[in-house]
Amino acid sequence: MSDDATPSVPYWHLWTDADGVSRHTRCAMTEFQKKSMSPPADPQWQGAKTHEGATVFVTVQPVGWVGQWHENPKPQWIVPLSGRWFVEAMDGSRVEMGPGEISFGEDQNTQERDGRKGHLSGTVGDEPAVLMIVQFDSPPTVGAACRFK
Repeated sequence: MSDDATPSVPYWHLWTDADGVSRHTRCAMTEFQKKSMSPPADPQWQGAKTHEGATVFVTVQPVGWVGQWHENPKPQWIVPLSGRWFVEAMDGSRVEMGPGEISFGEDQNTQERDGRKGHLSGTVGDEPAVLMIVQFDSPPTVGAACRFK
């Protein structure tokens, strides 16, 4: 990508469809503006994805950790810092992620089916998964993938 080409940053969106089933969709953030974050620093591509009220924290999932079927507590960005983890949606899709990949978890309001509600997640491999979480206080969207552009 050249310095003048608008970037496209992929992410996974775990979302709830109109029938209450969680699904994965591969999305991309493409709405960026090239500007200085703080002059006189050179311009860089910025794509603000803001909401009123957010909590940021880091979690460490031990080797072998499994989060049984559950919904994300709030709409949240999940950014792997080290290690690998997986997320399985109710539709059977499973995504594994590591550093350099991001996910937006928004599977609230699912309807239990065959003992599944929300998603199943856990660590992959022989090292802990260290994740940065950015939770939003705003309500989730339902029935639409790719919330962020």
